[in-house]
Amino acid sequence: MNVNLSADQVAFRDEVRKFFAAKYPADIRFKTDNGIDLERDDYIRWQKILYMQGWAAINWPVEYGGTGWSAIQKYIFANEIAEANAPDMVPFGVKMVAPVIYTYGSEAQKQRFLPDILQSNAWWCQGYSEPGAGSDLASLKTRAERRSDYYLVNGTKTWTTLAHMADWIFCLVRTSSDVARRQEGISFLLIDMSTPGVSVKPIITIEGEREVNEVHFEDVRVPLDNLVGEEGKGWTYGKVLLQHERTNLAGTARSKFRMRRLKAKAMQVAHGGEPLMHDRNFARKFAAAEIELKALEYTDLRTLAAVAIGKAPGPESSILKIRGTEVSQAIDALYMEAAGYYALPWIPSQYAADFPLDERIGLGSETRTSLRYFNGRKASIYGGSNEIQKNIVSKHVLGL
Repeated sequence: MNVNLSADQVAFRDEVRKFFAAKYPADIRFKTDNGIDLERDDYIRWQKILYMQGWAAINWPVEYGGTGWSAIQKYIFANEIAEANAPDMVPFGVKMVAPVIYTYGSEAQKQRFLPDILQSNAWWCQGYSEPGAGSDLASLKTRAERRSDYYLVNGTKTWTTLAHMADWIFCLVRTSSDVARRQEGISFLLIDMSTPGVSVKPIITIEGEREVNEVHFEDVRVPLDNLVGEEGKGWTYGKVLLQHERTNLAGTARSKFRMRRLKAKAMQVAHGGEPLMHDRNFARKFAAAEIELKALEYTDLRTLAAVAIGKAPGPESSILKIRGTEVSQAIDALYMEAAGYYALPWIPSQYAADFPLDERIGLGSETRTSLRYFNGRKASIYGGSNEIQKNIVSKHVLGL
């Protein structure tokens, strides 16, 4: 695929670069450049800046506030936001539930939810996995019993990213067990997190952070109007959402940025010794990761081109998810090797409060390498485990 840019595309790239240079807040840039976790308000403030520019929902249809960009413009934007080391849009609203709402939702739902998602007025989370239903999602047990004018929801969702910050959750729930196939009894509900009976409990991950949670529903009343599409068709809608999620998980532009950053660091001479990139073993591993990343980039571009002409991501989204997460994990391992004993893990939050924000640079900041490595182990599991994605590829691509 030819990725040489035309004069118009170069002008667009320059426009994007100028925007990031002028509008990306310095305090948020400081945090991202120095491995300091962003707060919810940081994300929202940045997302509102993108919204004011008209760049909050690059993949949405124009009639709902999308950009109308071509595939190559989206490719350019993804590379420039990564090069600026700026945060992406938090995906659960704008990239995941919104496509389901504007594709299958009622007009009332579109008018109610899409503007708030676009403007980052509401923070969403995803209620799919359960304690006994992860890769086999169709075995989910959370029930929604239909009453006169509401659903009564009971059950538990787990591994729910950022649920402790969320205003709303979109859930797959079981509305019927009297079906030939388990998938036919599943519906897609939108639930206000402030509803009585909803509770959130933290799950502390291996790197010591609270990113994921358990969400419990105990006799939660959800208005019938919050059902998206038809009852019992949630599995169909959920698959569309997962295809968008898996495509986003490729993370090609971010991986390219991280590889360039690592190469620059590995070319530096440390303590008068040879640069790490002169080590044949490390250089061989780095080159192998570069090759895999380039192959991933071209697959990503083909998928972007298909989406640009109206096609939903298909089995290629599974390929992108598999290879994207594997490449990302390989880069994590390269960073660990480059950091050496500086990657010995610790939890910055135990110490950071003792130092002013502008004095934390270099204060063990290299050990973020190990924390990112630990966190990145889950990438091949969430969004549908890579083993399950390989089954999808073998069935729908290879016909096995």
